[in-house]
Amino acid sequence: MNKNILIIYAVMNILTFITYGADKFKAFRNRYRISEKTLLIMSAFGIFGALAGMFLFRHKIRKPLFLGGLPFILFIELLAYWLVQQYLL
Repeated sequence: MNKNILIIYAVMNILTFITYGADKFKAFRNRYRISEKTLLIMSAFGIFGALAGMFLFRHKIRKPLFLGGLPFILFIELLAYWLVQQYLL
């Protein structure tokens, strides 16, 4: 796999993790929050950071959209990775 793609993927996961933490911090301070739409879009590009942020910060764990949506995104990403490995490489 291309090294640059892995670096970009790692950076997106780190940014997604930080964003989940920032939103949780803002929730405690009653400040302007990061929208759920933004969190879900970022999760699509950094699913491991999203899952880590969700469970480490205990953020959005009661929301069905996140509780079901993030594992679904993970499944789709793993399936896509497997398909690429099987048929394109």
